[in-house]
Amino acid sequence: MHFSSKSRNSLSFSRFESDKKPSLTRQMAEVENMNSVPASEDTEYGFKRPEMYSTNIANSITSYGRHVFVLYKTPEAWPSHVEEQGLPQRFATLLNDRKSDLLVQTKLNVCEGGGSDGDVLLFPDMIRYKGVKDTDVEGFVEDVLVNGKASSSGSQEDISGTFVFVCTHTSRDKRCGVCGPVILERFQKEIGSRGLSDQITLKRCSHVGQHKYAGNLIIFSPDSVGKITGNWYGYVTPDDVPELLDQHIAKGEIIQRIWRGQMGLSEAEAEKMITNGNKEESKGFTGGCCKGTKGVSCCQEETPKPEPIKKEGRKCTIWFQPLDKEEFYIGAAVVGAIATIAMAYTFFRRSG
Repeated sequence: MHFSSKSRNSLSFSRFESDKKPSLTRQMAEVENMNSVPASEDTEYGFKRPEMYSTNIANSITSYGRHVFVLYKTPEAWPSHVEEQGLPQRFATLLNDRKSDLLVQTKLNVCEGGGSDGDVLLFPDMIRYKGVKDTDVEGFVEDVLVNGKASSSGSQEDISGTFVFVCTHTSRDKRCGVCGPVILERFQKEIGSRGLSDQITLKRCSHVGQHKYAGNLIIFSPDSVGKITGNWYGYVTPDDVPELLDQHIAKGEIIQRIWRGQMGLSEAEAEKMITNGNKEESKGFTGGCCKGTKGVSCCQEETPKPEPIKKEGRKCTIWFQPLDKEEFYIGAAVVGAIATIAMAYTFFRRSG
């Protein structure tokens, strides 16, 4: 993914769910029925809430290299911590137990099943594993996520095209529940009017972290050279959807003002992308985070703190935090004042 204006010649996608995918009319009807939040709540939970655009969100996701989506029921049936029940719980537990063995840092989310509960989507691998059962998860994690091999249980198929996951996890945070369905509806209308319904797959997904950035979404799509990237966006509104389709999906260009980060990038690489895109320097970020079973989480951590610097001696270990600029100046002023008093006192004694 890049920041230039170079566009791809064409969009090359394929249908993801042929027989099981509902018609566009039916999808829109489902979203409209779901989107029954009173307009008065828009200022508290929706796009008019005061916190919108209050924080620079660039580079606000932790570095990771793989994303697992488990198809499981619908958002209406998800509890606040959907990773604590059924198949998602099995995945969360094993990913936590084997986290030191995983090939790359891996995130886990749940997305709506749509009649395909138990299927698993893997990005950037672009593979769909069908009908994974509770008893298959241990072998799946061992084969696919630890050893990088094909799963020994269940069938699999390659997938292609663009996948858009919109957070609509209202039982976790109402901001996601208010903003997500409206964004999803706009996507469906734009996709339908552009004739892209066979080329882009839309899915409602569980909480992705940082509630305050709602609307939150993740787009997995080929960049200008065909590499699959997973880009996170926050503070998304329905008015941003046409630009996401025209600029990000069609041209492979980042929309900087609402960009949170990209799967596969280190912090340094993400900062370089921001700099190259003339993005203003990040001033940090704040916000809540969810914690899943045994600490496994798909969420971005809260405000990052400086890593303590470890100094080792022969028999002891000292941990300290580096002083910031203000603390340094205050300390220097105090030391200077003490030195001045000491010199004055010495002079007074000598002269007396």
